[in-house]
Amino acid sequence: MTHPRPGEYRSDELIQRMIRVNHAGELGAVRIYQGQLAVLRNKKETADKIAHMLAQEELHFKTFDDMIKDRHVRPTILSPLWNVAGYALGAGTALLGEKAAMACTIAVEEVIDEHYRKQSKLLPETEGALQKTIEQFRLEELDHKNAAHNHNNQQDCYPVLQAAVRAGSRLAIWLSTRI
Repeated sequence: MTHPRPGEYRSDELIQRMIRVNHAGELGAVRIYQGQLAVLRNKKETADKIAHMLAQEELHFKTFDDMIKDRHVRPTILSPLWNVAGYALGAGTALLGEKAAMACTIAVEEVIDEHYRKQSKLLPETEGALQKTIEQFRLEELDHKNAAHNHNNQQDCYPVLQAAVRAGSRLAIWLSTRI
């Protein structure tokens, strides 16, 4: 039996960490879009886009929630924090306006694309179904990023906000993988 080197994980530990962090991330995404929608519900075009993204994120969350239960994976203890922080981020950026909300979406989805790409490369061949799910969700997250970017000809406005959101998203991923 080979033992992992320091900083490496056994395959089963790696899979559990992936499911745990993806479950947490999808919860955060659901809450971000719920917060945005609560503020921007009267902006028809924007609300429709956010509602579409929210519906997909809810399906992503349900998928990973089912995996948590089926595979007996311990969820992160930080879920209550992501529940509140996600909503606050969504509502807060939406209060700054549609462009800020879309800038938030772009930043989050960029990090998630990067995160899912890394996961996909690490998955063993025996996890083909999980890899397919992650790739499907990654493509849907890219659609969200592109929709946000194209909304009102979104340019790279709010660079400081986007940098903070990217850093926060990366920190949330790191923490949720471990805690």
